[in-house]
Amino acid sequence: MTAVRTLVRHELRLLVCLVLWVARRRHVTDGGLAFGYARGQGPVMFGFAFVCVVESVTMSVLLRDFPTVHRVWLALDVYTVVIIIGLHAASVVRPHVLDSGFLRIRRGVHVDLRIPLEKVASVRRELRTTHERADGELDVAVGSQTSVTLQLGETVPHFTFLGRRRDVHLVRFHADDADRLVREIREITAVTPERTAPSPLPDRPA
Repeated sequence: MTAVRTLVRHELRLLVCLVLWVARRRHVTDGGLAFGYARGQGPVMFGFAFVCVVESVTMSVLLRDFPTVHRVWLALDVYTVVIIIGLHAASVVRPHVLDSGFLRIRRGVHVDLRIPLEKVASVRRELRTTHERADGELDVAVGSQTSVTLQLGETVPHFTFLGRRRDVHLVRFHADDADRLVREIREITAVTPERTAPSPLPDRPA
């Protein structure tokens, strides 16, 4: 029953996001800076929706002699299109939010991680397109890429879609304007960029 309630809540939240998207509103706290991550995702999502529409028209022709089955199939296809658009809407209306006390990392209605800024040890701009699962690390990829890496001085709890808890000390996520987000975090937290060790001096010629 817990899984069923989670799925129902997920669908309802997608529908709410769809309404906010149509109304051109975003779920952002007062005073917070919003950083989007859905740029470039729209054409892909609408491409999926278009494929579903084509499939619906095709099935309507094939099932024209079976009106009951046709109505059920049409309802499922329409619902699928609504959910696909809702997924994109959720990514638009629920951006990352940076406030004076916390960073809220999101991905649609699936991920909503609050990180107190006092726990940030370092932050850097880092583009990654491949990610390997590791204990204590969370990858919030969009389009299979992340562009910001956040190292924490203390672990923070992250709850998966079905409510399982994971304690993480490193978070990678994507932001459309990653450079500005990294700069804003550094200004608020006063953390300095990570530096690599200096290169060794060359030996003196004999």
